[in-house]
Amino acid sequence: MAQFLNNNLILIVAVLTVIDIVLIFLFLRTRKKIKIFMKGAKVADIEEVVMEQNKIIKEVKNDIKKLHDHSKELQKICDISITKVGVVRFNPFKDVGGDQSFAIALLDSNDDGIVISSLYTREGTRVYTKPIKIGKSTYNLSDEEQEAIKKAIK
Repeated sequence: MAQFLNNNLILIVAVLTVIDIVLIFLFLRTRKKIKIFMKGAKVADIEEVVMEQNKIIKEVKNDIKKLHDHSKELQKICDISITKVGVVRFNPFKDVGGDQSFAIALLDSNDDGIVISSLYTREGTRVYTKPIKIGKSTYNLSDEEQEAIKKAIK
């Protein structure tokens, strides 16, 4: 065995030197990654940094859940809010000038809401309101009211 070591001493030293160089390279690369990871941290313990990052991740997850819940609440509010509007101006009587009468449909995302009609005459103005459910009404609708609903639904 001693003779084998003496005969191959240069080869053994060369192999150990290569292994040593590879280990030094790996050490320096790992140290660089740790420095990048620890950048800005005022602690020398990696465990503290990891614990702090876990705490931050939990807070972010909690914030995301709160935002998701808030988004659901806003969606519920939007579903019942007026999001569709259709307006039609018209002249119901030929002897009264201008398109001073109108029909306006105010609908939510389910096409529920109301249609308001205002008829202008020489004697005054009349305002009528009719409920709308899924784009339809239980009351008879004028052509202008139906047109206002169609415009709102578009």
